[in-house]
Parts: sequence; C-alpha cells; structure tokens
Amino acid sequence: MNKHDGDNILHDDFIGTRSGKGRAWRLIRPFVVILLSLALALFCVWFGIDYLLDEYINPVDVNDATPIVVVVDKGDGASDVAKTLYEACGEGKEGLISNKAVFKIYCDFAGKANKLKAGTYILSKNMDIPQMVEEICKGNPPKASVKFTIKEGQTVEDIARVLSQEGLLKDPDDFFELCRNAEGFEYDFIKDIPVNPDEKRSFKLEGYLFPDTYMVFEDANARTIINKMLLRFFEIFTDEYIMRAQELGLSIDDVVSLASMIEREAKTADFKKVSAVFHNRLKRGEPLGSDAPLQYIYKTNTLLFTEEQINNPSLYNTRIHPGLPLGPISNPGKTAIEAALYPDEEFIKQEYLYFCLKDTETGELAFAKTLEEHNENVAQYSPGWR
Repeated sequence: MNKHDGDNILHDDFIGTRSGKGRAWRLIRPFVVILLSLALALFCVWFGIDYLLDEYINPVDVNDATPIVVVVDKGDGASDVAKTLYEACGEGKEGLISNKAVFKIYCDFAGKANKLKAGTYILSKNMDIPQMVEEICKGNPPKASVKFTIKEGQTVEDIARVLSQEGLLKDPDDFFELCRNAEGFEYDFIKDIPVNPDEKRSFKLEGYLFPDTYMVFEDANARTIINKMLLRFFEIFTDEYIMRAQELGLSIDDVVSLASMIEREAKTADFKKVSAVFHNRLKRGEPLGSDAPLQYIYKTNTLLFTEEQINNPSLYNTRIHPGLPLGPISNPGKTAIEAALYPDEEFIKQEYLYFCLKDTETGELAFAKTLEEHNENVAQYSPGWR
C-alpha cells in the first residue's frame, strides 16, 4: 500500500463517518421536531391554564372575606348562576367572578353543570370558582323572607311591637338593649350623639331607625334588623342635609330631635309651619312648649296633662326646659327632616310663636303670633281635645 492509497483510505473513512451522521440526523430530526413542538405546546397549555387560573378561576380578591348573599332560583342553569355571581355586588362593581364564560366552562368540564341547586348561599370574593361551585352543589333551600313597614313617627317601642307581630323578635329585650346603648354600630352620626350626665336617654337609637318598608330573612336577628334601618338613615341624611344643619348651627342629633317633634305634632301639610314656630322659639331661648315630649315620657296620646305632669323635671320636657328635648322622641321620616332643615320662611319672618290643635279629625292646626291669640285659640278648640 503506498502513501496515496493510505490517504485515500483515511479520506474514504472520514466521508463515510460524515455521511453516516447525516443519515442519522435525518432519521431523528422529525422526532426532535415533534418533541420540541410537544414541549412548546405543553408550555403554552401550562401558561394558558396558569393565566386562566390567575385571571378567572382563582379568587377575585383573596383578602376580601366580606359575606355576600347569593340566591340561586329553582331552574337556574350554569349560565344563570354565572350571571348572578358576576352581578352579585351590584351594577358597576366587581362581582364574585370575573368571567361568566369561564364559570360555565368550568361547570361543564367538572361535570357540575347539572348539579347546581337552588338556595340561598353566603359566598365571598376570597373564594375561587371550584369552591363556589362546590358550595352551590350542596344545596341550601331558599330562606323565607319577611316584609315589614315602619311608619313615620313611630318610637322604638312601637317598632318592637311591629317586629314582634311579624315574628321577627324572639326576645324583645335584646332589641331594646341594642337600641338603648347602640353598642357595635360604627356610624359617625351615632358616635356624635351627645351624652348628658344629668339624665340618660330612653334609647340612644331613638330617631335613627328610619321609617321605611324592609325585607329580611325570617331568622334575622335584632342587630341585623336595626342595622338595616340605620343604614337607610345614613343614605337619607345626605351631605346636603349636614351642610344645611351647619348653616343653622345645628348638629345631626339636633335636626333629628326637632324633626321627631314635628312628626308628632302635625300633619305633613303643616310640617314647615310648625318647624318655623320651633325655630322662632329656639332663637328666643324660650321653652318650645310642645306636648309631644310629654306624650313620649308618659307613653300616651292624650292632649291634656295635669299640672304635676307638665312640671315633670325630665330633660325631655319642653314645657319647662328651654331648647330641644334630651333626644329624639320618635323616628321621623324624610319630609319631617327636611321641614326641620327648611322651615316656612314666611312664618319665620312674621315670627309665629304658637300653635294648637284645631280639628281632632283632620289634625288641622291653629297658629298664633302672640300669647293672647294663642289663648283664644285654646279656649275655642280645647273642648274638642277631650
């Protein structure tokens, strides 16, 4: 074998090795491409699932455990339930889920779409979709609701009777205790209620249980019911009212106390006139002379009181004490509150200072500017008060 022959042999071996590797790569390349494609697909699926979990299936707010009542009606399907959960917190607010379609897909995928049951559920934003679905699949028959109406001018004791008649108060003492001390209710208007060291109010929440029609579950406790009425007061007594009260030099409690007397003293048509009389007397620093607080003290609707009753030393008694009573004597409605804030300007200017009942059937009042005129009115109309 000569030198050139050896070179040729080496050259041929090298070519054979290269061509063998090329053939091997051509053989395995499709498998590598497939494996890489599968890996990429798996990554995309994993990323998609992770995104889906983060965006739509996981809790909308892991830190918000506020209980939210959700009612699933009989016959509701996954789409109906998804809509209910999506809108559970009110229009324009983030609901219990962030995507209705994802909720339905999950129910279908998990085999739960046909297992959702009607009922009333307590859910929260820190629950994920699987937890909510699991809860709704357990079933919880809808709770019965009770509707009740509180009328303008009713007292705490009147309200207790209404609630008892509707079967909502198992123990009225619990209701009275909460109204008496107002413990656990964190509204600013309650915190601002003054405390008089000389006499305690009958009920601290008197005046703030706003008259309206309410709907509660039949097993609602006293605190829940009271809070509904306080929340309604909070909604009604707007910033405009607060600013107007400040213009008049009155606190919220002053306005409510004044409105509670107006509510008890007159029919709606005379609210602003009665308010003007009270405002005129307040400016003079005189006793308001109203019998409504005496009716509150003695729990009566009589219009005639004895000398002893008229001189009752209670700070509720506006016959002998100047200024407003110790606190509200009823729970006034919106119209009476507005009358307290916006008295009849003409009656203010003409300085009306007195009024008395003219007609017991219609509730019409007779107004007077002077004591002499007032006494004449009393002499004329008082026989009908008996």
